Amino acid sequence: MSQHTPQGTAPQTIRSAGAPDGRRLGLTLGMLVLPMYVALGAPSVALPAIGRALAVPFGATAWILAAWSLTSALAMPVAGRLLVRWSPFQVLVAGVVALAAGSALAGAGPTLSAVIVGRLIGGAGAGVTVIAVFAAATALPGRQRIRALGIIAAASATASGCGTLLGGAVTACLGWRAVLAIPVLALPLLLAALPSRHALTRNGSGGRNGSTGRLDIVGAAALSVLAGSLITLLQAHSVGLPAPVTLVVVAAGALAAVGLWWRVRSTPDGFVPRRVIASRGFLAAGLIGGTVFAGYYGVLFRAPSLIEQATGGGPLEAGVLLVPAAACSVLAGRLVGTLTVRFTGWQVSAGLAALTAVGVLVVAIFTGPIPIVVGTALTVCGFAGAQAVLVSLAPDLVAADDRDTAQSLLNFMNALGGGIGPAAVAGLSGIVPVPVALAGLAALPLAGLVLSLTRRPQPIR
Repeated sequence: MSQHTPQGTAPQTIRSAGAPDGRRLGLTLGMLVLPMYVALGAPSVALPAIGRALAVPFGATAWILAAWSLTSALAMPVAGRLLVRWSPFQVLVAGVVALAAGSALAGAGPTLSAVIVGRLIGGAGAGVTVIAVFAAATALPGRQRIRALGIIAAASATASGCGTLLGGAVTACLGWRAVLAIPVLALPLLLAALPSRHALTRNGSGGRNGSTGRLDIVGAAALSVLAGSLITLLQAHSVGLPAPVTLVVVAAGALAAVGLWWRVRSTPDGFVPRRVIASRGFLAAGLIGGTVFAGYYGVLFRAPSLIEQATGGGPLEAGVLLVPAAACSVLAGRLVGTLTVRFTGWQVSAGLAALTAVGVLVVAIFTGPIPIVVGTALTVCGFAGAQAVLVSLAPDLVAADDRDTAQSLLNFMNALGGGIGPAAVAGLSGIVPVPVALAGLAALPLAGLVLSLTRRPQPIR
């Protein structure tokens, strides 16, 4: 059983008077993640144009969003292991370089396959960057940690939502290739983190987690194949995957699941440490976050095209209309700290899951641009709030030495949910009408709501 780490006693807590406070560090790191989260919202507006330009079905373009979420999720546990030997600043630099390189490739790709490869690389860089950012923020004590995470969550949700406006404007003026290349801007923004380099280096892990930092290749491969198989199967129908290939994917996923189960049992310090996932409340928190992220990204995938259909406009009009939804993330991020003072984290997460489910259903049931914007705004609030609340609990659910590993696995489950959402909507849309597909997506955050209400292992503060 993992032990609760009292605030102020963790070896990595920032204690010196000269260390940046939560607001300052949150603003620095929040600015750095802006291009990364713009890369989530901006391409969603450009998907219809990408489909037409590359002569592929619209459903196939869901891979542009899902590929990013998939490798982002898979890179997070790897980044957690890198933090055993590297400081958050070193991991941050590696992540930003991969993020920029992959985005440049995606923007120049002549075919959908090449674009997806670039998005896979960029997504991996984004996942590494996320872990470095949250590793620095969660090293802060108590209220400072919540403040920093709230700012980062607000920045990420605002960027992903405002990305629709930026994506629409860039698509209309410069074309969809420029939209996919936007995350290259993370390279110059990395300079903004230089004043905090000393603090980020001080927070380095340096030989934690009771291991030498060696990567469990077998465990990593099993988890990667399992996650990739799941997202591929969800989109099998929409991309016209042949039946023999589908059966191969099913078999690979099943073998990966068995292999991962065996690896967790036989290798205590493997890629997925048993003591971490067995910690009281850890899996529940990850599943709740994954369902909320699935609801948000599933709506983000479909909302721009639905607005274009409803208004007869183009990507710029869709982006402009979705700006109010993005603005709601700022309020959600700021309210998280206040709500966790009055309510337990499980109660807050239940409300956020309910908000997300309602938002998905509003988009599914009602027609017209206004209901779509309102529903998207509700899912944005759920996404921004859940990211801050659930990520902030990682240091309190596990032993101090497992903090970075737990945080990376928790982010993995959240990001995997973000990949499952668009894949599920795309796959179901090839079988049933889009409103029915979105209504089916609402089942995921509803499951998160039930889990929040029934699993209360300890307060999340």
